Amino acid sequence: MTEMNHAPSPVRRRLLSASVLGAATALASAPGAAASAPSRSTGLLTSRLTLPSGIATGDVTERSAVLWSRASAPGRLKAVVRAVDEGGEVLRGRGAHEATLLSRWSTEATDHTAKIYTEGLPSGTRFQVTYAFEDEHGRLGEQAVGHFRTAPGAGQAAQGGGQSFVWTADTAGQGYGINPDIGGMRGYAAMHATEPDFFLHSGDTIYADGPIEATQQVPGEPTWRNVVTEEVSKVAETLNEFRGRHRYNMMDQNLRAMYAEVPVIAQWDDHETTNNWYPGEVLDDERYTVRDVNTLARRGRRAWQEYMPLADRTALLAPRDGFDAAARICRKISRGPHLDVFTLDMRTNKGDNTAGLEPRRTSILGERQLSWLIESLRTSTATWKVIGNDLPIGLIVPDGEAQESLANADHGAPLGRELEIARLLKAIKDHDIRNVVFLTGDVHYCAAHHYSPERAAFTDFAPFWEFVAGPINAGSFGPNELDGTFGPRAEFQSAGPTNGSPRSGEHQYFGHVEIPAGGAEFRVRLINANGRAVYAKTLTAA
Repeated sequence: MTEMNHAPSPVRRRLLSASVLGAATALASAPGAAASAPSRSTGLLTSRLTLPSGIATGDVTERSAVLWSRASAPGRLKAVVRAVDEGGEVLRGRGAHEATLLSRWSTEATDHTAKIYTEGLPSGTRFQVTYAFEDEHGRLGEQAVGHFRTAPGAGQAAQGGGQSFVWTADTAGQGYGINPDIGGMRGYAAMHATEPDFFLHSGDTIYADGPIEATQQVPGEPTWRNVVTEEVSKVAETLNEFRGRHRYNMMDQNLRAMYAEVPVIAQWDDHETTNNWYPGEVLDDERYTVRDVNTLARRGRRAWQEYMPLADRTALLAPRDGFDAAARICRKISRGPHLDVFTLDMRTNKGDNTAGLEPRRTSILGERQLSWLIESLRTSTATWKVIGNDLPIGLIVPDGEAQESLANADHGAPLGRELEIARLLKAIKDHDIRNVVFLTGDVHYCAAHHYSPERAAFTDFAPFWEFVAGPINAGSFGPNELDGTFGPRAEFQSAGPTNGSPRSGEHQYFGHVEIPAGGAEFRVRLINANGRAVYAKTLTAA
């Protein structure tokens, strides 16, 4: 969004692999990562490896998960995965699952991050995972224990197998970082307290373009004090500076505690690179010595995919401008018979920021992604189809004299980027794809938008809902104006002061969704960082 008021030597031991009900595949954290250990030193043994950025899981489905961690030096991630009951006791007999898994060797090439993709898991099952890195001498270092639950299977979903999740956006923006005076990023603690089955981070997972200083003066409040590191002291330009932004966020104890227990589904937006960027842009910003946005985006994306717990497998979509597309930003996460989550990439194929009044279709998703989304929605058998759109559909977000948003501030027939959205909405109607809900962030306030052809200039679509949440630890803004092309109405909105701080927690927001057993309802609440629900809506499946 537009910010306001801000000027091999052989491995000594054989790979271990054991799985009762399935297979596991260890994946490199980035293309070209070494699969074997570096040459063994002949000097004195060094300290055992630690876990300086905690642990995480991601993209958890009925049968699979991605395990993630980062080591203090070169090593291999060893994860012991056990199915457990609600009391933490290891399951025996039916439902039992235990596996010991190893990643490829993690080195400086991946900032010592490592991932393991494991599949063949039993559905609807709680797992305990013990993480540790093994060094070149075969010694295990610091251990950490996390948990996750696979999505419910068909029988479980019908008999008490409901699920819930949270979503939000915007972490450590506008200079608001980790403030020990208020307990750090306490919005993450509020999300964690709802005991969700997963967390959809709707973009702006970091603010690579927003320096974080030791103190910040906020009118009418005590001095805001940040934990600081060298990498966050300036805009990110080098790969290490982008990585440092992620390392910084993983220093927060609230975030680390949640990531250890709540699987992540991650998207990116603009601030993983720089504000309001699009491919081919050349920055006019004196803070940058590297002004070619494609170069910055390559580095930002590499760091993002190293630090996000998503599978680095064959990319769904072809890269543009040479971007490293190993991580699947655009993907479907199947969460059982009642929920599919579709995450979009609204940056890689984004056209230039213009006024958005072009009579021809200009890109926001790109043809391949748009076609994939329509077909994936058409073939989905899930009751609810959640589309994670990191840019809201009908909100107007200016970028100087141009528009950063999908909307163009013209209330008439679709133009520019709106034409792609019109095609998507028409396809949903034509294929009778029911129970599609859009969840988004970006604009630093929360809202509930209902879209209806009765109020719209473009009428060839079925009514739908879009819910907005965020920020979770950043400045507050809004509310933004709505563009009338698709007939939106703000049923609810709540915004804080312009660039208001996260101190009170009142205007830091996340969304919570519960889908009870049977899948007939989609219960939405918008909640602030103090745990207070400010809005609730229950949708009923068609």
